[in-house]
Amino acid sequence: MFTRLYLHIPFCRRKCPYCAFVSRESTAADRDGYARTLLAEMGLAAQAFTAERALESVYFGGGTPSLLAPRQIGRLLERAESLFGLGPQAEITLEANPGTVDQERLAAFRSAGVNRLSLGVQSFHDPLLKTLGRIHSGAQAQEAFRAARTAGFTDIGIDLIHALPGQTLPMWRRELEQALSLGPEHISVYGLTVEEGTPFAVQYGEDSPLLPDEDLAVAMFEEADSLLTAAGYEHYEIANYALPGRRSAHNSGYWRRDGYLGLGCGAHSFLRKGYGVRFGNPADLDAYMEAVAQGQLPHGEEQSLTRQDAMAEFMFLGLRMADGIGDDGFRQEFGVSPDETFGEILARLTAQGLLEPAGTRVRLTRRGMLLSNQVFARFLP
Repeated sequence: MFTRLYLHIPFCRRKCPYCAFVSRESTAADRDGYARTLLAEMGLAAQAFTAERALESVYFGGGTPSLLAPRQIGRLLERAESLFGLGPQAEITLEANPGTVDQERLAAFRSAGVNRLSLGVQSFHDPLLKTLGRIHSGAQAQEAFRAARTAGFTDIGIDLIHALPGQTLPMWRRELEQALSLGPEHISVYGLTVEEGTPFAVQYGEDSPLLPDEDLAVAMFEEADSLLTAAGYEHYEIANYALPGRRSAHNSGYWRRDGYLGLGCGAHSFLRKGYGVRFGNPADLDAYMEAVAQGQLPHGEEQSLTRQDAMAEFMFLGLRMADGIGDDGFRQEFGVSPDETFGEILARLTAQGLLEPAGTRVRLTRRGMLLSNQVFARFLP
């Protein structure tokens, strides 16, 4: 049913005004109680769901998972290994805010079993970090990266955000150059999305003059593509770059429709049963904690995908990857080729310059990446 495990940690030292993820401020007691609840939920899930084989990846996301104590992370990994098994090359990722870690803490996370770090840098520019409501400075971000290296991490990713209020193209270029100077194995670059219900949605409404316009946002995307690929990074997914052999295994599994079990408040799961089953846990922390305390799995109603749903997902998730979609994988899963199912759509998108052939595969063009949401919508049932 699944080969990957996602654990959501819904706590932050301070909620960022642009963030729409399930997260809140917490005390040490909150985090301790939550970690115990996660352990209990893992036990309940092991009785209900079966891993296809030993886990290929575990991902601690949030929120700010680095607020948990290393011993808590270690206990969760020990329980995951005892219940589901961990493959010998399993990728164990921890998201970390640079303002919550130092060399000693990072070394303890490494000893607990974490072997990949995802640093939420977002920017090295202090005024932009203040706008974003981040708790760290640009200098602290660089210090955290170097501390991670000293602590023994050889697989580090950096997240950056562009199209920020007041950000110019030269400012964005300097961000990329600073990231490259550190030499991370992985760099994610996301355009700012103003999410409904966040303070940013109030401050920066639709078409706000305070945000970079569409042309500048496109220029920033292209600048990242040019600089990072010239530095030897593979642009392997719309927003993700990696040195050869250092792609995120866990996230790549999402785009390939690998089964994954999501545990924790607000976590979502996709199990490989039939054409796939999706369900999610409640985003309300009290409701989540209460359900587990009563010995119940907290997830809501399951959505069983139809064959048409699954074929559409295969296309719009797979096309996120620079490798694109091949006949072989699609035919193996559905017994037909993509052309037989989506031939007219593929031909139209290719004629519009949004898709291009790559050997026996089809993939997004650079223009297609910029208009990816429009491309993906064509495949929806």
